[in-house]
Amino acid sequence: MAPILNTLNGPQTLGNGRFFWTGFVLVLMFALGYPALSDPYDVGNVAYLLISTLTALGLCLMWGYAGMFSFGQTAFFGVAGYTYGVISINLGATGGLTFLCLLGGVAVAALFAALLGYFLIYGRVSGVFFGIVTFATTLALAAFFGQTAGPEWAIGKARFNGFNGMIGMPALELPWFDDNITLEGVALYYFVLCLVLVIYLGLRILVNSRFGNVLVAIREDPLRTELLGYDVRKYQIITFVIGSSLAALGGGLYTAWGQFIPPASMGLPAAAMPIIWVAFSGRQDLTATLVGTFLLLLVFQTITVYSQQYALILMGFLLLITVLLVPSGFVIGLGRLLGRLGRGAAS
Repeated sequence: MAPILNTLNGPQTLGNGRFFWTGFVLVLMFALGYPALSDPYDVGNVAYLLISTLTALGLCLMWGYAGMFSFGQTAFFGVAGYTYGVISINLGATGGLTFLCLLGGVAVAALFAALLGYFLIYGRVSGVFFGIVTFATTLALAAFFGQTAGPEWAIGKARFNGFNGMIGMPALELPWFDDNITLEGVALYYFVLCLVLVIYLGLRILVNSRFGNVLVAIREDPLRTELLGYDVRKYQIITFVIGSSLAALGGGLYTAWGQFIPPASMGLPAAAMPIIWVAFSGRQDLTATLVGTFLLLLVFQTITVYSQQYALILMGFLLLITVLLVPSGFVIGLGRLLGRLGRGAAS
């Protein structure tokens, strides 16, 4: 147990010490009891917000730890969502088969990430050009799926439906003895909560391991890291596939949650959102990214009820002031301030 705790308590900006783990346990206890305090609609909505944090965590790993600025998270989100729809509709998936369809969607997106990452990373594309190519890939996919309205754009029983989006895919179902539990509402909330928790803790172990130390070295000076004998491109492509696969998992879960996936999920506003979430929260810290993304999504959704345009303007404004005033991220800055206040009070 001690080695695992040591990896969890590595050089995290916000994720160190007894104070953090006390807060972590309290938040987890509240999250577990939340469905008893709210109505089913709000519980299902929070499940959607938690699903979206997976995309941010993947980008945090790539951008914050490995220095790979990817604008393509929603591309893999969409590929996995459409793939889940195609497989599940054609198979008429029920029970545990829906989970196989989800894994199939993530696998296809991961393969796409591996191919794209191979050509970019082994082609020595880096820096802003890496972001430009991934951005162009995302917009190309959005444009492609947007023009698939005709009946010829179908795979078996699954029609793409152009800008209207693909519909008709089943929700996830968990086999339970002689029956199936449909993962909706409270059931989906607990499933997603456990999944996000496992992924978050797994990523903490990863970034605080030797692998994570190499990623940070690559971020700071890739040439020196390569001269020290590390295969920089191997580490980069593994990180790119992991981060993209997390976005793909979010896309598959979103599609199963809403039983719908539109091309707009890969469009320009959607593609920019993960960048804003991670930059505002603090791209070099998983805890800050998880907390900040969830809070931003909650605020964004609340404002969207009144005006989507105002919500988008607010997101752009937050990105601007983050870049100008708090480049390390507002959540990290707030955490550091609270830490200094706590140390001052203790002294």
